[in-house]
Amino acid sequence: MIFDPNVILKHLPEIAAGTGVTLALWVAGMLLGVLIGFLVATARRYGGRFIDLPLGLVVEVLRGTPFLIQIFLVYYGGPFIGLSLNPIPCGLLGLSIYASAYYSEIFRAGYAAVPHGHVEAGECLGFSRFQIIRRILLPEMALIVMPPSVNLAVILLKESAVLSIITVPELTTTVSAIGSQEYAFLEAIFLLAVIYWVIVEAAARLGRFAESRFSTYRFSTP
Repeated sequence: MIFDPNVILKHLPEIAAGTGVTLALWVAGMLLGVLIGFLVATARRYGGRFIDLPLGLVVEVLRGTPFLIQIFLVYYGGPFIGLSLNPIPCGLLGLSIYASAYYSEIFRAGYAAVPHGHVEAGECLGFSRFQIIRRILLPEMALIVMPPSVNLAVILLKESAVLSIITVPELTTTVSAIGSQEYAFLEAIFLLAVIYWVIVEAAARLGRFAESRFSTYRFSTP
């Protein structure tokens, strides 16, 4: 077996398109997951027991089942409840829901890490609940939740490869098709590993840079 780089060069436009789909789904799914996770964590904290218990159960189910099973249920089980989606919207929905369960726990831990005395100080000053969240809880827990959030973002990028199962035209689907078409499985697998490694390294370095910059700003003295 001979490694032939010409196979890769010949299909660069398709590979670039697949990489673009992967990045777009990853970023959109991550942002939606952060938003939904934050809303879930906030609702569990302030919504009372009757909201906390059912949302907690949903979160535990999502965290306790593989993403592959979840995306199968959304794609193939959705039509049974009137939810019939094309592969890309289905993949985005599945990735967002999966991410939101983990982000909700990160934000819930961030809420708990903020000293209760700071919240009480805000209440004594007459802050509303929204003002306490915006001016006390969010700024203080942002630095706390950033490292696990970056780690989860990297995990989500790698999990996005599962979307190839429902024929989303992302990187894994595209490169696997090229490997089958050209009978160049070694080149395809090697290229897939290199591209994911490069993106993961770039994301991790960007996250560490953002964390250090935010830390400097957060604790800088006037």
